[in-house]
Amino acid sequence: MAEKHIIYGLHAVQAALEHEPDMLRGVWLEHNRRDKRGQLLVKLARQAGVPLQRVGREVLEQMAPGVRHQGVVAEVSRQPAMAETDLQALLEGLQQPPFLLILDGVQDPHNLGACLRTADAAGVHAVIVPRDTACGLTSTVRKVACGAAETVPLVQVTNLVRTIKSLQAAGIWIMGTDAAAERSLYETDLQGPLALVLGAEGKGLRRLTREACDTLVNLPMFGTVQSLNVSVSAGICLYEAVRQRRENRQE
Repeated sequence: MAEKHIIYGLHAVQAALEHEPDMLRGVWLEHNRRDKRGQLLVKLARQAGVPLQRVGREVLEQMAPGVRHQGVVAEVSRQPAMAETDLQALLEGLQQPPFLLILDGVQDPHNLGACLRTADAAGVHAVIVPRDTACGLTSTVRKVACGAAETVPLVQVTNLVRTIKSLQAAGIWIMGTDAAAERSLYETDLQGPLALVLGAEGKGLRRLTREACDTLVNLPMFGTVQSLNVSVSAGICLYEAVRQRRENRQE
């Protein structure tokens, strides 16, 4: 069943108008937002046949209280995030080796949004998260993702270890990150079917998740800082994989 969501911010609303206008029920734009970005939203809404209203800032504050909406709010009717049953069909439809990102219990919506944005840029086919111990597709996630929440499938699973084992059975190599791992990210082959697994903020991978991985790698740390933000770690890992995969194609 479709759910109603409020999204806000220039990037999030523009991405929705460009990628899924049929799911938009309406756009509300601040009266004073008449710059190029505002004019573009008006144009996109008109082309897509999406109702757009000019309203005062107080209306936007009521629709999206306590957030930086940048003068634009939209209501979206969309299907919930994908489930385990959708993941197999997604993988079967790929024309290239699967490239996945698994986040084990990331609860900060800003971090999830940033991970989705990087995943989109790196060409990740899907981001997988546990359903009960992690953040879902909130309005904040969509705003921080800057449109990536509309392009990168987010798959919520009830049992992350079970999902990892099913990916392994499908021939996908599962590589987890752990500060105590003996091998560095840069000493590891990241080509072929791959799922990168990163842990929650400050906690890392849960024990069962860590034990389910085919291999563990660390990110070399040369300063006094002992760990990196999960979205930063995701960017480093994903783009090392991108580098290796591009070099392989060019050989």
